[in-house]
Amino acid sequence: MNKLSKKYDLMVPRYTSYPTAPHFNDSVRSDLYRQWLETLNPTTPLSLYFHIPFCDEMCSFCGCYTKIVKRYDPVADYLEVLLREIDLVAKTLPARFKVSNLHWGGGSPTMLKGADWKRIIDRLRMRFDVTHDAAIAVELDPRTATKEYVKALQDAGVNRASIGVQSFDADIQKAINRIQPYDMTAEVVSWLRTYGIGHINLDLMYGLPNQTTVMVEREAELAIGLEPARVALFGYAHVPWMKSHQKLIDEDALPDASERWQQFEASSAKFIKAGYQAVGLDHFSLPNDEMSTALNEGTLHRNFQGYTADNSPNMIGFGASAIGHIHQGYIQNVSPLKQYSESITAGEFAIVRGIKLSKDDRLRGHVIERIMCDLSVDLNAACKKFTMPKSTFINEIEKLKPLSEDGIINLLDNTITVTEIGRPFVRMVAAAFDAYLDSGKGRHSRAV
Repeated sequence: MNKLSKKYDLMVPRYTSYPTAPHFNDSVRSDLYRQWLETLNPTTPLSLYFHIPFCDEMCSFCGCYTKIVKRYDPVADYLEVLLREIDLVAKTLPARFKVSNLHWGGGSPTMLKGADWKRIIDRLRMRFDVTHDAAIAVELDPRTATKEYVKALQDAGVNRASIGVQSFDADIQKAINRIQPYDMTAEVVSWLRTYGIGHINLDLMYGLPNQTTVMVEREAELAIGLEPARVALFGYAHVPWMKSHQKLIDEDALPDASERWQQFEASSAKFIKAGYQAVGLDHFSLPNDEMSTALNEGTLHRNFQGYTADNSPNMIGFGASAIGHIHQGYIQNVSPLKQYSESITAGEFAIVRGIKLSKDDRLRGHVIERIMCDLSVDLNAACKKFTMPKSTFINEIEKLKPLSEDGIINLLDNTITVTEIGRPFVRMVAAAFDAYLDSGKGRHSRAV
């Protein structure tokens, strides 16, 4: 296995979309987005994503768009613009839509005050029909959460919280500038359960500076003790050419490809032994969780929040840098807060780029998503679904033969199945179908 991890230690996308974000372009702007919204089908519930681009301090490992603020004024001002964007979208849609999924990410949504959560939810319920069983999820930073804040989340209807942990080791926390003792995380988990927010996700990382296999095994054990419904086990993506603050991390302290593989394998084994089901590349869920149900029923999906049981085909993004995905294509808001605010305040959408999906994009996106989610895809069935000839993927099949020879996949009658040995390399399998991979300037993270 060490041989394979070294052989396939390549840079490939995480495939939370297809085409991936580096290939979005400025041909999709606000006017086209408005046209797309106006033609959405009112009978199909929406999924909404809200980006809160603020944190108290910068974690060295972070790959998100965020700003460091020490006062609440910029957050309060941003919230006013976000509320205006909610109004703008609702006004543009052809009818009052149902909403089945809401997700807050960042940055850190924990920057919002409890009273502001009520304002957001009240505005959303004014503009949309939030279904009674809607999934309302928040990414939560235990370092700034309080018991009162968690109570405010309950009052707002939040029913799932994703807690960023990364590592429970004090030395690693220091190396990545995220001091978060285990007891702090455990206390917040207790508060969430006290207030009825029982669907709890934990985010862990491997491949961090000075991290060892023994450490990740211990961290997995501590995480299991908190009894989360889901765990995301991300490989640290060192991309200092994109995120300059990552230059603060000592590259010489980062585990090599072989050690990263061992960490992933050892940590995964702990979760499997504890009764979690492996989901796709890097998630684990309890058998009674909606994500396991979606996996077993073949309805698991993947978007910019990772793996999801959300089956809405239309996700609208709100906030600076937020990405949305609707039937016609992908759209992304401008990142600089000033430009975002000026556009929305002027009554215009803040779309700066995106991509209109072609028939070939849709087919390849379907194939890549099924590989990433199901670890298997029937290419003949996929081509039939999108009325494309069976010969469409002749070249891709040739590309995959070395992976078949290495035991990463099985190839039979144009059906690809990723083996358990190949699970950590699933992004390499998906990459064979990426028609954009060799073009553009996008650089990606390591495959394992």
